[in-house]
Amino acid sequence: MKVFEALKWASSYLTVHGREEYAGELLMRHVLGATRSEMLMKFREEMSEDAFCQFQKYVHLHGEGKPIQYLMGYEDFYGRTFTVNEEVLIPRPETEELVYNMLERIKVLYGSEIVDLVDIGTGSGAIAITMKLEYPQLHVTATDLFEESLKVARQNAKALEAELEFVQGDLFEPFLKAQRKFDVILSNPPYIPDQDAAEMSVVVTEHEPHRALFAGAEGLDIYRRICEQLPSVLKTKGIVGFEVGMGQSEAVSKLIVNAFPSAKVNVVYDINKKDRMVFAEIGFE
Repeated sequence: MKVFEALKWASSYLTVHGREEYAGELLMRHVLGATRSEMLMKFREEMSEDAFCQFQKYVHLHGEGKPIQYLMGYEDFYGRTFTVNEEVLIPRPETEELVYNMLERIKVLYGSEIVDLVDIGTGSGAIAITMKLEYPQLHVTATDLFEESLKVARQNAKALEAELEFVQGDLFEPFLKAQRKFDVILSNPPYIPDQDAAEMSVVVTEHEPHRALFAGAEGLDIYRRICEQLPSVLKTKGIVGFEVGMGQSEAVSKLIVNAFPSAKVNVVYDINKKDRMVFAEIGFE
């Protein structure tokens, strides 16, 4: 079968199964090990039997709901390629905006100072690694409760040559014991209300780790726990940054203000005009 014929079949198959047609092209490029332009140059070439069988297998699996990122084993984030598997959440484009906005705040408020930053619930390490590579003078620590997730994050840090400290533990638990504090606290925690699972795509609910997605009836459980502990782990002067679900920014802002009544809190909307980030500056004049 020729490349264009295989793509035509995949497009039809994926459409019938409620998936995006473009996934077929991404999977084809992965199987061929080709860029889009290279794939187009091979459009009328015959695929080897092995290549077509692999492509067909991937298309069927994606039709059943498995995310293409898990099939390919990677996802791009902030211009870099990160390994992903079913132990970690797939990095989203919206989270790139969280990174960008935090970088801008650090540059303005800290300049060339050495800054201690912690990423809580690091998953694949995309946030922590990107922060370090984009702003090398940061001292970055990344935590996760699950060793399986940290294994992926360490693998990504090694591949991308980012020097980070990885710590296993439940939120701030390791730092509370050590009485360790940070200048910047950054997190994209689970924030989807439990009941929303019924309305979500099986691509997400049946494959991505629920521990990285859902957080109680309102989706605020992890924010509450983090904010309760913030005064014990944030230095006298510091920045806090969260990614939030749509409509959660007001509640998360209140949690921060409860912890730091004088905090300067700022809600930032993403490219789709959704309230996606909450930042707080504490102790700056």
